[in-house]
Amino acid sequence: MKYLYTTIFSILLIVSCSSVKKTTSSLLSGDYDRAIKTSVDKLRKSPTKKNRRSHTLLLEEAFAKATQRDLDRITFLKKEGNPDQIEEVYQLYKTLHNRQEKIKPLLPLQLNEEGRNAVFKLTNYDNDIIASKKEVTDYLYTQITASFAIASTKVDFRKIHADLEYLGEITPNHKNVPLLRQEAHIRGTDYIEVALYNDTNIIIPRRLQDDLLDFSTYGLNNFWRVYHSTPQPDVTYDYVMDVSLREINISPERIKEREVQKEKKIKDGTEYLKDEDGNFVKDEDGKKIKVDKYITVYCDYYEFLQSKAVNIVGQVRYNAIATGQVIESFPLVSEYIFEHYYATYDGDKRALDSKLLKYTRNRAVPFPSNEQMVYDVGEDLKSRLKSIIVNSNL
Repeated sequence: MKYLYTTIFSILLIVSCSSVKKTTSSLLSGDYDRAIKTSVDKLRKSPTKKNRRSHTLLLEEAFAKATQRDLDRITFLKKEGNPDQIEEVYQLYKTLHNRQEKIKPLLPLQLNEEGRNAVFKLTNYDNDIIASKKEVTDYLYTQITASFAIASTKVDFRKIHADLEYLGEITPNHKNVPLLRQEAHIRGTDYIEVALYNDTNIIIPRRLQDDLLDFSTYGLNNFWRVYHSTPQPDVTYDYVMDVSLREINISPERIKEREVQKEKKIKDGTEYLKDEDGNFVKDEDGKKIKVDKYITVYCDYYEFLQSKAVNIVGQVRYNAIATGQVIESFPLVSEYIFEHYYATYDGDKRALDSKLLKYTRNRAVPFPSNEQMVYDVGEDLKSRLKSIIVNSNL
């Protein structure tokens, strides 16, 4: 037991020393915030007296150096006066504030050997944050509205939308930012009209057409792409997605039959055990010994498979309305197979295993109509159409 305690103590000592070394390494390399994070995490976990002192000293030094570095950077940026760097000033003030909030719950941190508390110069940066936040908000708003005025492509409006999202995170609902964001989204979105063509000689069920064109059921979530199967009068479309069905092949109704002869040795009650001379075998009490009786049963098994298949072949093309050119083209192939098993038997059904026996409970069913077959292929067709939409490079 003594050895166990010694081993555990040694492991904890190695781990603790390792954390101090890592923190020291971060401090010496100038990665002050990593050093601060490591020290704060360790001090929260009630380390040993020795390592508490080490991490407190490291935290004191890392905090002072990180604070001075950020304040020096702010001073430089303000002197330089470049408006493009206002945002960095705002972010630095937030960093200074957040760094202080990390260590406040730990204070005071005592350094008993030095006879003092660790020194952390805490400053209220609220006014600086508010002032720099207003500056960066006004600057970004001016830049964005200027970009809005000259934007001409969807890519431009998508970038503006991202900038407006960021501005909204800094200052929610600033001026008309929500309206500008909505307009940037509208003007940055690709609007695609969908047209379904049946170039086959088979009538497509109306409900299948409706399902294929109901894009709300596709589970698509593309922020910058909108599909309309019914053109909207107030929308200017960028592309037309033509879904052309060229072939619908329906196989004949088929019934495939197979016959199997089965036999199995099964238990069929009990009987008295006899020796080679035909005499009953008895136990030590003089009673006749009973054993299981087995018989062999036979069965002729007739299995039937009803099958019918439909295959649809088509093509999906994206056409740019402005140029009339085909931007992308994809083959569209889908198939649905109807299968139904049933079986009959002649003989003792105990000769059949469970896999075969289950089909004897089935009966022949009517084959689905051609119209039903075409409709049943719809789910697979929708899945393949969705895959095309998702993989499109628009």
